[in-house]
Amino acid sequence: MSHSRSLDDETADLIARTCLCQRIQRAGRIVGRRFDEAFRSLGINNWQFSVLLALRQLRSPTIGDVAEVLGMDRTTLTKNLKPLARRGLLRVTADEHDARARRITLTDAGEEILASAKEGWHQAQRAVTAGLPPDHLAQLTSSLERFQVTGRG
Repeated sequence: MSHSRSLDDETADLIARTCLCQRIQRAGRIVGRRFDEAFRSLGINNWQFSVLLALRQLRSPTIGDVAEVLGMDRTTLTKNLKPLARRGLLRVTADEHDARARRITLTDAGEEILASAKEGWHQAQRAVTAGLPPDHLAQLTSSLERFQVTGRG
């Protein structure tokens, strides 16, 4: 079997050292696990917390609005809303002006979960940022915000 189409060692090393996709995914998994632990007693994970928070901030958005804010496709979001709706943390209804559009509303139970998650969020946030000097954290936050805008295109 010929290996002429194999990835050479130099390129493999370059990718391993510099690939943003791998580094961001790994960091996301590490941070996500910390927040999952913080929210476990509430029966939600970090992704579900993010959805509930987006609903709190956007106030009765469409599914498309939430998908845009979270950087995901509508189909995946719709699938992942179902467990939250079954728990009564959110409600999905037809838009009153456009029956084809769906609006998502945070319920009182969803608001209560967010309020209960506040301390766990603070603890997890402190834990994941503990090793970063404040100026590095500010730069990281700024870079991630910029990337969210420029990385989409």
